[in-house]
Amino acid sequence: MATVFPPLPAVMVPVVGLDAVFPVRRIYCVGRNYAEHAKEMGGTGREAPFFFMKPADAIVVALPGHPALMPYPSLTNNLHHEIELVVAIGKGGKNIAASQAFEHIYGYAVGLDMTRRDLQNDMKKQSRPWCIGKGFDHSAPIGPITRAQDVRAIEHASISLQVNGQDRQRSNVSQLIWNIAETIEQLSTAWELQSGDLIYTGTPEGVGAVVAGDRLVGEISGLQSIDVTIN
Repeated sequence: MATVFPPLPAVMVPVVGLDAVFPVRRIYCVGRNYAEHAKEMGGTGREAPFFFMKPADAIVVALPGHPALMPYPSLTNNLHHEIELVVAIGKGGKNIAASQAFEHIYGYAVGLDMTRRDLQNDMKKQSRPWCIGKGFDHSAPIGPITRAQDVRAIEHASISLQVNGQDRQRSNVSQLIWNIAETIEQLSTAWELQSGDLIYTGTPEGVGAVVAGDRLVGEISGLQSIDVTIN
């Protein structure tokens, strides 16, 4: 059947070592999933996980050593960085047990959950959804995906972000409140996961503002880095 206008192409993320690309279906994000970040955002302890989403076309592919350009977004004066491990789902499922979660993972990447913090905070005060603070255009930069079979000890990987060569965030994936398997278990009770889904698993402490001209370099051991310049 003909479409009334040409459909937009699917969003694709490169895969390390392959000519093939990973087609993105949905982007799920986990909020406050590192203890120290939860504290700096006003939370405490091992709270129940909560999730929000970004549109797939918020993706900005950022290759190491070749800074991707992210436009400084409209409506904000307080754009924040949040470095995150991204889990790429290769096999879908619902009510996935934590013990089986890794069977559903295709690979991993470094990502940034960029946030219009002032807008998010305004929505929180009004008890309104804060999609405008999280799900805006270009808000989900991501590096190339490394296949799970090529990654070792991801649950103990170091994670860090530098802005203009200075440390902003530095932690370890082992500090996740809800680990990778538990996150997939919890998420899959609320939505049926499908191939092509991405899960941004949460950010460690040290989030802060960036401005036009800043260069962000994020690293997770065993994965290709992410390199983004705000313009």
